[in-house]
Amino acid sequence: MTTITKRNLGKNGPLVSTLGLGCMRMSPVWGSKASDENESIATIQLALDSGINFLNTGDFYGSGHNELLVGKAIKGRRDDAFISVKFGAIFYGNQWLGLDLRPIAIKNFINYSLVRLGIDTIDLYQPCRLDNSVPVEDVIGTVADLIKEGKVRYLGVSEITADQLRKANSVYPVTTLEIGYSLADRQIESDLLPTAKELGIGVVAFANTAEGLLTGEMKAPLPANAYQHHFTRFQGENLVKNLEKVEVLKQMAKEKGYTPTQLAIAWVNAQGDDIMPLVSMSRRSRLPENIQAMEIKFTPDEMNTLETHFRPGAILGATYLQR
Repeated sequence: MTTITKRNLGKNGPLVSTLGLGCMRMSPVWGSKASDENESIATIQLALDSGINFLNTGDFYGSGHNELLVGKAIKGRRDDAFISVKFGAIFYGNQWLGLDLRPIAIKNFINYSLVRLGIDTIDLYQPCRLDNSVPVEDVIGTVADLIKEGKVRYLGVSEITADQLRKANSVYPVTTLEIGYSLADRQIESDLLPTAKELGIGVVAFANTAEGLLTGEMKAPLPANAYQHHFTRFQGENLVKNLEKVEVLKQMAKEKGYTPTQLAIAWVNAQGDDIMPLVSMSRRSRLPENIQAMEIKFTPDEMNTLETHFRPGAILGATYLQR
């Protein structure tokens, strides 16, 4: 299997793999069952062996289950891994209750994360979102204090607006912005992405297949228990018309000898050296194809076809990414 390359994430950011591993789906989230633990650990370890050092987790993924899992996987090889942790979300019984971004809560959260992960320092620490419940200065200032204490190396932010990004960066230098980005979700191109580029902030892009829409495997109607039913993009005629759009991606993938998923990841990777695709995996079998996706190149005509066909607004309906 090809070994992934590395590059700096952002203008003054750390040297990390060009592809990140999202660990969330290895844990019970939104009522789902946890993946097989041995397979999940083996997947993380094989990713590390392949040069993927960026591991993304959150303290609320499975109520700490995900951090414990990552901790087991990196035991004895801490230096091989760059650990990104999100905090701030409060769940009860798989129900979202809101955010707790108080400084006293953040200082409590990080101690539990360090214990579960079995490490002394978290490489990248970030609020999962920002709202108006706590001043941005207090949230970012608290993480800055943790950096000074040696408990955190870099500050990240996630799912915020361009104005919030500027404000956060004015309090303490932001290293990364984690945000959903795909051919089907290009709304960040209007202001958030240009702001990140201007400030020299690296972008960690998740949901590259738009919650499965771009995989080429989705069919209408969805199974009754599919979580995507919550979003209008996947309902009724919206889904039918959106899947018709995906046929162009499927045809191009067939002509190039790849899968639609690989092309979706490759498109994100092609958007700039400051953008890193973050791909969720829980099985070792997924690694080769996703690593191969990082080597795919598009001709100018192919890129123009994709960007025109999937222009902003082309996909009908909304997801939580359009909050």
